Amino acid sequence: MNIGLSIANSSGFQVSEFILMEFPALGANLLIIITIQHETMLHEPMYHLLGILAVVDIGLATIIMPKILAISLHECFAQIYAIHSFMCMESGIFLCMAVDRYMTSCYPLQYTSIVTEAFVVKATLSVVLRNGLLTIPVPVLAAQRYYCSRNEIDHCLCSNLWVTSLACDDTTINRFYQLALVWVVVGSDMGLVFASYSLIIHSVLNSHLILILFFYTAIIVVSVTHLEGRRVPLIPVLLHVLHIVIPPALNPMVYALRTQELRVGLQKLLGLGEHVSR
Repeated sequence: MNIGLSIANSSGFQVSEFILMEFPALGANLLIIITIQHETMLHEPMYHLLGILAVVDIGLATIIMPKILAISLHECFAQIYAIHSFMCMESGIFLCMAVDRYMTSCYPLQYTSIVTEAFVVKATLSVVLRNGLLTIPVPVLAAQRYYCSRNEIDHCLCSNLWVTSLACDDTTINRFYQLALVWVVVGSDMGLVFASYSLIIHSVLNSHLILILFFYTAIIVVSVTHLEGRRVPLIPVLLHVLHIVIPPALNPMVYALRTQELRVGLQKLLGLGEHVSR
């Protein structure tokens, strides 16, 4: 580390941009949002949560491709913040949906008086504020590092751990906060989600549970295997890309197309009417 710093000080070289070395579900999620807004029968808390999830998926799916070959430092740090914020927001929406399903199954008589539109608004604002604030230190700490040598990221997007691995100074605090964010925020969400679904497993679709399991498992595996990324570079990159791409692509099918009311609304919106059977 001291050698790297001495080289940086002697040469006076400062990296000005990163080069993305590798390149790897917008319409479906947008259609879900339009359908929920168009059909009055879908103006219920659960479908509002589905619409919010679709918005998060759109953001998550689009922020990873602003540029293909090169990206400036400021743009890279902004992408780091956006990725972490949207991923944590998706986790928070999963938790809100789990609470909604828990209330539906275990407290059906009190459901309509507790889970209201005001409840959805408050829950959404809480998720946005929590994740928006807690993820700010991630790009801020990354920007504090000194990048003086390589500027080629072995990834197809600006991932915090991959970017900070190029720094010439100590990145211990970056790695610590990254893991703390994953285990405290996402880990707590995961525990509450599975605690809720363990009580109502008989009413939950298998594909629904599998998708949530994939979401949290991928976060844990990517975090743990990052230190081995130099030995097997393609595995962490593949897991990270799949974790970002697969949920936005599959969420519309798992949550929307297998929900009868929303499926009927989609058919009406697309003018399919009775030509499409259940």
